[in-house]
Amino acid sequence: MVLQPPADPLCTFDPALMAGTVTLVTGGGTGIGRATAGAFARLGSSLVLAGRRADLLDETADDLRWRFGTTVLCVPTNIREPAAVEALCDAAYAEFGRVDTLVNNAGGQFPSLPSQLSDNGWRSVVDLNLNGTWTMLNRFMTPMVEGGGGAIITMVHTYVFDRGARFFVHSGAARAGVLSLTRTMASFLAPHGVTVNAIAPGLIDTSGMREHEGEVVGALELDSLAETGLTSTRRAGTPEEVAAAIVWLASPGARYITGTVTVVDGGLVLDNWPDPWERDAY
Repeated sequence: MVLQPPADPLCTFDPALMAGTVTLVTGGGTGIGRATAGAFARLGSSLVLAGRRADLLDETADDLRWRFGTTVLCVPTNIREPAAVEALCDAAYAEFGRVDTLVNNAGGQFPSLPSQLSDNGWRSVVDLNLNGTWTMLNRFMTPMVEGGGGAIITMVHTYVFDRGARFFVHSGAARAGVLSLTRTMASFLAPHGVTVNAIAPGLIDTSGMREHEGEVVGALELDSLAETGLTSTRRAGTPEEVAAAIVWLASPGARYITGTVTVVDGGLVLDNWPDPWERDAY
């Protein structure tokens, strides 16, 4: 039996759970970032959306304003550039005077055999996923401490654990660094009321997965998951299901939780992963 996604992953939360708070989401124009922005907006939070494409940010912001009456500030940002991150921080605090939840969602990767991965490809992915996350955390942690606390959620994936990252050697290494960073910073910031936790999504049905990853990794044909049994739940997850986990980590119910990684993968790590490469490829 295929376990179907819930009709409404946010139904367990009080509709006013995030009223009066400010949430900043990087990579907020698409996929998990957009779903996360929508979840916080629905629950009453004001938003700062950051991402490289202003058109996608504006489209998301217009939708959230129309559906929820949310106050949204869009700040086009490349998190690989420290000056851009500093400008984002200045803009957020100038507009709202606070950031209660920081969702470090921006990132990306592409499947590659290690022997075919260029130096530029390696450095680009590591710079975005690891260095960009560090720059965001570094610039926002002090004003969050000074503001009395908050929640920081970093994005990793299921390839940061013991099985390695056969599809994504570059991203696996970078996001394993993010997981270490998450745990280290949790110990520093906990005494100041700031929790730092990670989310590790598995196979999530986003446009990015379909267009940039699933196509290359042929065994990840999302529409045939029920037959292939790639995940224990026999389906891909939805961005809204990941967003619900992020909301929980930012909620009052998770204030005693820090330095952890929450796996949202439908049991993917429990099963045999497909191998898209030819035998003996490296």
